[in-house]
Formats: sequence, C-alpha cells, structure tokens
Amino acid sequence: MGCRVSIGKASPPSHGGRISAFRHSNPDAPTPVLDLSTGINPFAYPVPALPAHVWSALPDPDDLATLERIAAEQYGVADASRVVAAPGSQCLIGLLPLCLGGRNRIVNVVGPTYAEHAASWVLHGHRVVQTCRFPDPDQKSEASISIVCNPNNPDGTRYTLSDLRILSDRMADQKGWLIVDEAFADFEKGIQSIGTIQHSAAIALRSFGKAYGLAGLRLGFAILPPDHADFLRRILGPWPVSGAAITIARAALTDHAWQQATMARLEAAAERLDRLLISKGFEILGGTSLFRLTCHPDNMMIHDRLNKAGIMTRRFDWDDRLFRFGLPKSNRDWNRLDHALS
Repeated sequence: MGCRVSIGKASPPSHGGRISAFRHSNPDAPTPVLDLSTGINPFAYPVPALPAHVWSALPDPDDLATLERIAAEQYGVADASRVVAAPGSQCLIGLLPLCLGGRNRIVNVVGPTYAEHAASWVLHGHRVVQTCRFPDPDQKSEASISIVCNPNNPDGTRYTLSDLRILSDRMADQKGWLIVDEAFADFEKGIQSIGTIQHSAAIALRSFGKAYGLAGLRLGFAILPPDHADFLRRILGPWPVSGAAITIARAALTDHAWQQATMARLEAAAERLDRLLISKGFEILGGTSLFRLTCHPDNMMIHDRLNKAGIMTRRFDWDDRLFRFGLPKSNRDWNRLDHALS
C-alpha cells in the first residue's frame, strides 16, 4: 500500500471476532474456537451483581451524568460536560461526520489503521485520503479533518501530546478538527489523552469495552467541546446506553486497584507472547498491551496451521504477510497456541 491513497466507496471493512464465519470456513477445526483476533482485554473486569431495576427500568439521566463525570476524572478531563457516553466507540465513529457537519470535506486518515474511520466519512460523501505519516504542521494541507489512532491499530505507533496539540492548532486555523481514536490507550504507559487539553478543535474517542474486556456491553465515550457534546447527546437520544452498562462502568472506572493489577498482568502477558512468537520465527512489528502485530516468512503455512487448530488471528487484506495476535487468557490457551505453531 502506498503512502498516499484515496479511499472510495467499497464493501464494509472486515473485522476480527467473527467466530461463526470462522467455523463455517473451518468446519473440522477443534472447538471451542480460540479467538485471538480482536485485541479485547482477555482479563475482563469482574461484573458485580446487578439490582433488578437495572434491567426493568429506563436508565436514569442522573446516573448517566454521574458516569460521565467519573469517566472525565478517569481520562483527565477537567470539564465533565465534554464527555459523552455512547453505545460503543464504533457508534461514535459513525456519528461524527453528522455531528461535525460540513460538505465535501477532505479527510486525512493516518494509516493503515482502523478502517471504519475512512468508511464512515466516505459513506457521508466526503473525500478520504490515507497517508502513512503523521501530518507535518509546517506543510499546507487541504484536509479539514485529520484522524489518528493513538496508539495506532494495528502497529501500536504512538503520538506525543505535544505533536497532537500542534496538529489541533493547525486544524483550528483551518476551521477543522483533529479526531484521535484512543480505543487502546487505557493500559498504555506514557499516553496522555488529547481530551486533557480541552482543545477547541480536538476530539478523543475511548473504548470501555476493549479496555475492560466487556465488548458485549457496548460502551464508549467521546470527549469534545461542550457545544458539540450537547449536539451529540441530542443525536444519541435520551437513553444512549443501558442501565447495566452505566452500573458496571461506574464500578470499573473507579476500581483503581483492579486497573493497576490488570496493567501489570497485561504487560507480563504481552512479554510472554513476544517470547513465544519470536521462538516460532515471527518478527514483532509493533503492538500495544492488548495485541502484537507480526509477520512470518511462511505466512500461508502459519495461517493454515492456525486455522486447523481452531485459532483465529487478525489478517489484513492490504498485506497478507501480517498477523495480529491478541493475548491468550489461560494456560490451556497458551499451550494450544504453542502447539499450533510448533
């Protein structure tokens, strides 16, 4: 893939986690399928017992406001009115073109990265250009929207808060926006959210589900200027997330002991995965605390072995040499991966 690519209308992006499709393609593979394709935290937050009214009553707006205040504290945002809860960061990616408005924008996506960003803006009629380098603030650009993932999915590239602030300033000068997808930032040391600087032209997206291993809960947050936050709330409607999501997330986001223990656990697991993959001939190209991007000289053989062993990894249509591995959870999972690659 070149360093500058225009992205037009195409079929919907592919994703990991499609276990039923994997079973259909590999009917003889052992079960259960070991899904290492998603980058979701395998050490999920322990869900507390939930009161009956969480399921029977409509979510309380005051409880939702409390969740957003807690999220603001967790992400270092001084003004909680800038934090908007939604049913997953994917939902927010789809709504941002509507929320930010404008017609026939030029959108610069730094990639390769999570493909839904480009797909969403193309769907709304904008021109999307993917570049492989972080925008140079000293070079003139036609783009009024810049999108980066920090850390990037799938290679783990990181950007400093200083660089993101400078790019935000440039986008503000062009009456545009910088969108920073921080879906994998929660357990990454040294990454500061763009939301902490409360910039008038910067938006951050956070994924609760990936970080806390509860992707099925469907919960994410946008951090954006108050006027646009209010507009986004109106788009989402009066009950944007479930009472269960509100209750569980309020507990998880304030459980700092669990967060610290999980960060150490993820770091150890990622180092263990590096050792295993390197011993099997893989080259580690990058990653985060939740996944590793790799390549292997005999990629087709490895792909066949993993499929026959019932192990899903993330592949990429733009480079079939690559494998992205999530973290195994149990010793049984580790042994299964080791055996499949031996």
